[in-house]
Amino acid sequence: MTANTDLSRRRLLRMFGATPMLPIGAASVSAMLAACGGSDDGPATTTPPAQTTPPAVTLSSISFSSMAAPSLADAAAMATTSVASTMTVNFSDSSKLDFKLSYKPFFITGDQVPNGNGGTILAGGYYDINNKPIIDASVAGKERQFFSDSPDGTSLLTVPNANVAGVKGNTVFAVVQFEYTTWAQDGKTDMYGKLPSPIAVLTLDQDKSTGKLSLVKYHNVDTSSVNSLWITCGASLSPWGTHLSSEEYEPNAFTAASDAQFKGFSKNVYGDETKANPYNYGHLPEVTVNADGTGSIKKHYCMGRISHELVQVMGDNRTVLMGDDATNSGYFVFVADKEKDLSSGSLYVAKVGAGFSLDPAAAAAPLTWIKLGSATSDEIRSLAASIKPTDIMDVKTSDPQDTTYTKVAANGRVEWIKMKPGMEKAAAFLETHRYAALMGGSMGFTKMEGTTVNLKDKIAYSALANCNGSMVAGSSTNVAGNGISIPKALTAGAVMMLNMKGGQKDTAGNAINSEWMPVDTKALLVGEDITADALGNTANPDKIASPDNLKFSEKMRTLFIGEDSGNHVNNFLWAYNVDTKQLSRVLSTPSGAESTGLHAVDDINGWTYIMSNFQHPGDWSSSLHGKVKDTLDPMIKANYKDKFGAAVGYLTGELTQFKLAKA
Repeated sequence: MTANTDLSRRRLLRMFGATPMLPIGAASVSAMLAACGGSDDGPATTTPPAQTTPPAVTLSSISFSSMAAPSLADAAAMATTSVASTMTVNFSDSSKLDFKLSYKPFFITGDQVPNGNGGTILAGGYYDINNKPIIDASVAGKERQFFSDSPDGTSLLTVPNANVAGVKGNTVFAVVQFEYTTWAQDGKTDMYGKLPSPIAVLTLDQDKSTGKLSLVKYHNVDTSSVNSLWITCGASLSPWGTHLSSEEYEPNAFTAASDAQFKGFSKNVYGDETKANPYNYGHLPEVTVNADGTGSIKKHYCMGRISHELVQVMGDNRTVLMGDDATNSGYFVFVADKEKDLSSGSLYVAKVGAGFSLDPAAAAAPLTWIKLGSATSDEIRSLAASIKPTDIMDVKTSDPQDTTYTKVAANGRVEWIKMKPGMEKAAAFLETHRYAALMGGSMGFTKMEGTTVNLKDKIAYSALANCNGSMVAGSSTNVAGNGISIPKALTAGAVMMLNMKGGQKDTAGNAINSEWMPVDTKALLVGEDITADALGNTANPDKIASPDNLKFSEKMRTLFIGEDSGNHVNNFLWAYNVDTKQLSRVLSTPSGAESTGLHAVDDINGWTYIMSNFQHPGDWSSSLHGKVKDTLDPMIKANYKDKFGAAVGYLTGELTQFKLAKA
């Protein structure tokens, strides 16, 4: 390193001695080094003769050290979000900067936070179709508004010409959705799926000199125009800057009228157990953030009514690979008719070829694609409002001994189906799981969670939280010949990788109008089931278990993996470098909680962020948490509102030490 560059490095180190997150973009690093010349005591007193400008020092690579899993020797770390990892930023001149990571929450759900109008609003609070607070009256004399203990999908973004009062630095927004709340405050009334999921826009003040984010305004998005939201889980940021939400575990339209969960949902949304239409849920919501920190929402009815967990738009702004978090789930792809517009297009389901395996050393299994149909969102929404499930198909749960019915496995059940004449489009977009199985799609996966994309290598990643049930040979829901059959269950799950190419044809021989269709699938990372260890883990704590949220950072060349595990006593957030193959544990959630809200943001005004939330701390399993519950339960109750609260926040970094000169 030249003398001038070395002095710039010293200035850089001093400048970012307490910064939340280093700007890692090559342009940002070069600009800072160029601007930070001179000595530490002031500008140079002499000007050297003209010389060749040394090459700019640019980002070379990012790596993460792996923190140890917390143990009862440090129970406090098990009862909160703990981070003990270091991010190392390597530069082209062989120098590096080390940043110790830490976690900063914006709020704990149930907090009163600023509403931007001089007042406050309940973070994670629930509202009915008329935007009136939904009240938890389960404890007499302690009535209060319901609020979520399960924040999930988060997108960090900017909007041109943003103008929100109270912002002193740069205006940044985060969209956060809240999947569900676990219990009413009596601790006995199960509330899962019985409340309409809130979704909020956070206005954040980004400090220009440190990158720190501070909450200025919380806006609850009005979802009444889309009939409210059903169990919003993972989310992604579209390439055009909108928040792509989800509606998980679509309600069964054939049984909704007698389903206590759906009746409870309808009651809380509309004040009437019978008013909610199940065909309005299980679609893909999209949130647009406005310059004033408010948000608007629409639902896309033409992307299949499946268990949307987390979708990923590919590099063409048209092709969407979708997670399908169900038993007997499948790979689904939607190809939009126009770029940056998901309101019309074609829906495909994969057929898995020979050789599917969870062995990372095995060859990839080929994928071909069955076209289910083409539609616009408006026409399917109109169908949803005017049609009954029995208008679409006849479904039997026992063998009718009638050859006009076809036996399928869908949503973890064996059923016999007969289509009604002319109802193929309605079936494709409103009864997608059943129709995909009927059309020969490989509907044999279990708990297919997050998806993400590595654009440079044209590889998608897909998480399988559990590989059991319908994936296992001999299971009642395993369909012979569908290409998905493993010899034994793997509860710890796996991350799959899918190569993508253009020039593909569907199984009918018609061209698919996309350059980003997955053509094969193989295991990348696999968990390991074990006999319970001394702490209670039933999966190897040094490997992934039940991967859920996935996000890829192009600049870091890192796949981030958040767990939703019934196998690890504490769930973890991992960083996997796709070049070095290094897997590093970077964060541990409170025991009993799930790692959610993952979003890797390479550059917002030169700063880099890793968004991370968690859900339902202290949600104990007697088998998994038996050895820690008595110790940790009172601590988690104290930390998180008697276990009714959970955190929304992000990973930050600060230097572990100053090193002002190279050794």
